[in-house]
Order: sequence, then structure tokens, then C-alpha cells
Amino acid sequence: MKKIYKYLISIFIVLVIIIGFVQYKFISAENAVLEYLIENEGVLEDSIESEPFIANLSGDKNWMVSVNIKNDPRSYYYYLNHEKKVVLESYTENGVENVLNQIMN
Repeated sequence: MKKIYKYLISIFIVLVIIIGFVQYKFISAENAVLEYLIENEGVLEDSIESEPFIANLSGDKNWMVSVNIKNDPRSYYYYLNHEKKVVLESYTENGVENVLNQIMN
């Protein structure tokens, strides 16, 4: 019986660590993108809608942030590169995706 509890506690700890890591990556990517847009691009915080997601791409591109700005028909997709710089991976306008991979800061 003690072995079962040890295994269950071990599995629980591993799950908490994995979920914590994913949340950390989401929050850090989203905060960096929002900070860039507000400070460098002059976008008002109230006009930004953002959602971090897992893109199933390799490396840093796996942790992306989708950004929609009020009164702008485009959807922008950002990620943080290994140097912690915000990169505009692509934007979508009228259903057409334009890939840029442009370092923004």
C-alpha cells in the first residue's frame, strides 16, 4: 500500500512540475509581447487581445502568442527567441498568412 502512495505522489509531483512549466512559458511569452506592444509600438493596453498557445513547432516557436488589436483586421503571432527578444513570426489578414520571422526589439 505504501508503494502505491509513493507512486501516486510521484506522478502528482511530475504533473505539477509539467503544468507549472507550461504556465511559466505562457505567462513569460505573453508578458514580453504585451510589454513590447505597449512600450515600443504605443498600442493601448485596453485595445489588445492576446492568447498564448502551443504551436507544435520546434524550439522557441512552440510557445506563441496570438494578438488581435481592436480596429485592425490582422491577427499577429509572436514568440520569444532564445535571446528573449520578441519575434513577429507571422500575421494573418483576410485568411492569408504572411510569414515574417522578424525580430522586433
